[in-house]
Amino acid sequence: MLGRLSLFAATCFFLVLLHSCAASKPTKEPAQQQLQLPKAAAEFRAAWVASVANINWPSKRGLTTEEQQREAIQLLDFLQAHHFNAVILQIRPQADALYQSDLEPWSYFLTGTQGKAPEPYYDPLQFWIEAAHDRGLELHAWLNPYRAHSPAGGAVTDSSLVKKKPGLVVNLKDGHWWFDPSKPGTQEHATAVVMDIVKRYDVDGIHFDDYFYPYPSYNGNADFPDSVSWQQYVQHGGKLSRGDWRRNSVNTFIQELYKNIKAEKPYVKFGLSPFGTWRPGYPSIVEGFDQYNQLYADARLWLNEGWIDYFTPQLYWKISSPTVSFPILLGWWANENKMHRHLWPGISVGRDTTAANTTEVLNQIMVTRGMLPDNSGDVHWSIGSLTKDSNLAKAVVEGPYKKQALVPACPWLNATAPELPRVNTKKAGDSLQISWTHTNEQAVFHWVVYYQYGNKWSYTILNRRDRSFVVSLLAGKDTLNRIAVSAVDRTGNESKMELLGY
Repeated sequence: MLGRLSLFAATCFFLVLLHSCAASKPTKEPAQQQLQLPKAAAEFRAAWVASVANINWPSKRGLTTEEQQREAIQLLDFLQAHHFNAVILQIRPQADALYQSDLEPWSYFLTGTQGKAPEPYYDPLQFWIEAAHDRGLELHAWLNPYRAHSPAGGAVTDSSLVKKKPGLVVNLKDGHWWFDPSKPGTQEHATAVVMDIVKRYDVDGIHFDDYFYPYPSYNGNADFPDSVSWQQYVQHGGKLSRGDWRRNSVNTFIQELYKNIKAEKPYVKFGLSPFGTWRPGYPSIVEGFDQYNQLYADARLWLNEGWIDYFTPQLYWKISSPTVSFPILLGWWANENKMHRHLWPGISVGRDTTAANTTEVLNQIMVTRGMLPDNSGDVHWSIGSLTKDSNLAKAVVEGPYKKQALVPACPWLNATAPELPRVNTKKAGDSLQISWTHTNEQAVFHWVVYYQYGNKWSYTILNRRDRSFVVSLLAGKDTLNRIAVSAVDRTGNESKMELLGY
């Protein structure tokens, strides 16, 4: 009969159980025993899936619906099998959409014809979301806010935003068309696109990468061609320098978009992945590219002000690099994290498949854990680096990702844990069948089943649709001693749990 036992009675009970194979109903442990329960690991483990130029998915233009879906499932199955917990999918590569949109045309990189829907029809983003969530993966929708057309994106067609909103875009010397970030219409349109996705799709995050004002090479190293909008600003009494005016345009967009996302769905994370260094000399070893003065991206400000939920600087350099060392840069960004947001660096150390490359990736994961023990995570550029390198993939899942991990919680978004599940158990032969219910199942994104053999605890993270799990009563010479089940919500809060003894 279930009942709350004293600590002495519980101890006696388990000593007797060790010498008996007789079945017994589960016994609730005293509350103080819960302090001994280990927590599941928390670490963001994600990979980018790029659609521009068909880098990752779909592998080429014009695949059938069945082929596109099969490729998507293969990538998601890979991430699940290798204990990742998030995927960052590029759904807006050049002001076109890998989803149903009334604001922008279907993507050229999907069907080979901009404006043409998949045949037979399906919504790729909805498909990815459902398939990712069924595998316990968050899906973050990755958009490029300012790229209107890529040279890899086919001809500029009548369905293109270049033709539909010509007053907002400029042509660059390498064939790109770029939205002018300073124009109110640009900010309004980009905001409308993002908020349309947030409202209509069950995404876990919105994600921008490093493309704000374009890299200088896109325009033959000439200045960005915004003289018209700049002169309008000056004629209307503008006092900022041209550089500050450009940065202010991007800053305003980032700040307001964060507010809009939170007003609509507070649990949807907003993540940014800027170039890996802020400016030369910050920290002192840094030389080379200046994103502050060349992309007009004041990424340090966004982190300082907490206008994001996670920050993923592209630290695509080796640990031993003399001018852009991975740990030195990570430490600098950590010191700038005034609002204590998540700092999950982007990692990419080469396209080769050498043992040295594998070692570098593993070392960078471990360096991040050591430097940010309460805020660990990494994003891999890109998923192809893993799927095309079996040695690296094996080393990751057999090494740092050997155990599953939850996405770390975001207490500034929500610090209220869900209610604990109601757990039932039934012995069947040499196994224990565990099942559970919850008062608000729609609020739960993961379940964690904990089980103890001898003195060792283990756990399994299960997905939103799971309601049962089976464990063995014996593991080698050790007997199952205790189990517990917890619920985890969309922002990573884990419920309390009740220890059940056997």
